[in-house]
Amino acid sequence: MNLPFTKMQGTGNDFVVIDATRPPLHALLRSPDPALLRRLTDRRFGVGCDQVLLVEPAPGPDADFGYRIFNADGSEVGQCGNGARCLARYVREHGLSDRRELRVRTSTSRLELHLLDDGRVRVNMGAPRFEPAEIPLQADGGRRAPEYRLALADGTTLACGAVSMGNPHAVIEVADVETAPVAAIGEELQHHAAFPQRVNAGFVQFLDPGRALLRVYERGSGETLACGSGACAAMAVGRLWGKLERRAEIVVRGGVLELEWDGGSGPVWLSGPAESVFEGSLEWPK
Repeated sequence: MNLPFTKMQGTGNDFVVIDATRPPLHALLRSPDPALLRRLTDRRFGVGCDQVLLVEPAPGPDADFGYRIFNADGSEVGQCGNGARCLARYVREHGLSDRRELRVRTSTSRLELHLLDDGRVRVNMGAPRFEPAEIPLQADGGRRAPEYRLALADGTTLACGAVSMGNPHAVIEVADVETAPVAAIGEELQHHAAFPQRVNAGFVQFLDPGRALLRVYERGSGETLACGSGACAAMAVGRLWGKLERRAEIVVRGGVLELEWDGGSGPVWLSGPAESVFEGSLEWPK
């Protein structure tokens, strides 16, 4: 079977995007074959990407499309802001919709996507959720706190903020994001008892109230050049800690993301670029 796809990227976070709105792909990809996901994500023997995105028919009247996100290890996740921006541009470029404002639903969230005149996409990422049960986080007896202290395997203690942006995030302030032990601590947190569904670990260096540097170790993918939901988490926790203003730039290794949050119960807004890299197809057995 011929499987068409589009390779896309948003600030260096790259994706394989597939139109699963029509048969036979909609039925075939309802439960994607792990071997197919490995082939699509593998950078040496396959196409290569951080995540595979599926555009599906609207799951209900409150959405224009379904939006599913699969990590390189085959796990499905409920949020990806950079992917959402790419999905909005994909839908427009492939003639699936001519609307400039779209509503999409993931397994955990409903997102609003706005295509801007300058080529960027602005995403309503929903309100951050800080309650431990909603993250989920098992620490400090289940009580909400601005900061949590987690025991690490080497006997040291890690201080972090925690928030859900439709997926779990730990936010760790560092003095120098370039020398932060992103891989070591990021991987250890994947198996930490405090995070029963694993976690995206963000390492943030606050430069001033309007700018911060960020690296993210994503669950199921490892460190990526950008993480949209991770930037939102850094914004939310940074506001909670009094480190960031209502509008701020979050600089990731793949570029600059613009964040906005009023610090209340409203949504975090994420703006940034999204572009197609190339079109391709993969032969796959039926």
